[in-house]
Amino acid sequence: MRVLVTGSAGFIGFHMCLRLLADGHEVAGLDGFTPYYDPQLKRRRDEILRRNPRFSSHRLQLEDMDGLKRLYGAGFDAVYHFAAQAGVRYSLENPRAYLDANLAGTFNLLEAMRAAPPRHALMASTSSVYGANAKIPFHETDRADHPLTLYAATKKANEEMAHSYAHLFAIPVTMLRFFTVYGPWGRPDMALFKFVDAMTQGRPIDVYNHGNMKRDFTYVGDLVEAMARLLPCVPAAPGARDGAPPPFDSLSPVAPWRVVNIGAERPIGLLDFIAAVEAATGLKAERNMLDMQQGDVPLTYASTKLLQELTGYRPATSVEEGVKAFVEWRRAYAEGAA
Repeated sequence: MRVLVTGSAGFIGFHMCLRLLADGHEVAGLDGFTPYYDPQLKRRRDEILRRNPRFSSHRLQLEDMDGLKRLYGAGFDAVYHFAAQAGVRYSLENPRAYLDANLAGTFNLLEAMRAAPPRHALMASTSSVYGANAKIPFHETDRADHPLTLYAATKKANEEMAHSYAHLFAIPVTMLRFFTVYGPWGRPDMALFKFVDAMTQGRPIDVYNHGNMKRDFTYVGDLVEAMARLLPCVPAAPGARDGAPPPFDSLSPVAPWRVVNIGAERPIGLLDFIAAVEAATGLKAERNMLDMQQGDVPLTYASTKLLQELTGYRPATSVEEGVKAFVEWRRAYAEGAA
């Protein structure tokens, strides 16, 4: 298949491109190489992808509608959309970036797909859309109407925008709600990267809400496996469905659209996560205990029943394994060996 991957030089996009290429697909990668974090990390990921002759790299931001139309051309068999302004904290500092990248950029991509719909568009969302939900675990059929940050609000808006285009223009869309993804080649603004760098440099780590938090940490390899298995799971239009979907399916009643959680379904305490980092590095963390950050939540917890129903797959990498893999990559990258 010919596949477009937006955000191909980002953490998740990079890993998805590697998997698609390994599966024999032809991949066009789009990335703006924005300086939200060190662009050198993005360039290094891109260099690795460009070693494969079936990968083409395109430096482009989705806000550039004319450039996007030229790249999209007559269309692709599939689209994975990861390009976005990431980061919950940064949305408090620079909210405009989220409007430009997450709203305008996604709108432009939807317009391009409207002209030439792919067989399947898989678009990144986030567990942050569940916001103030108190019912756990989080199910795709739960209402998600109370986002706590602008980042979460833009991602929920992306889901609704994609639903309208799926309904109006018959674009099959699966929205992917990610739960705290971590692993090799991760982002420097994420907790694991910060913890490892601070500990190896002899600096204290910031521990919010005094460690009284749990996250459904999801290893990037498990995430990619789930997304690869979802590629052939194309949501059907209402008139083309074979029987009624199960009650826990988020399939739209009017459009070829659904939302799927991708998480480990195993919330891990923050202090237990830090203990895994200590075990992997062989270092003891000096902890700077702080109050809860604005817009944060004490718990994330994915129900993966729908993912398992669709793909037969459930993420299984333990935090100990995943953190060890990240630490080994971080050391190799710092030494120029990755």
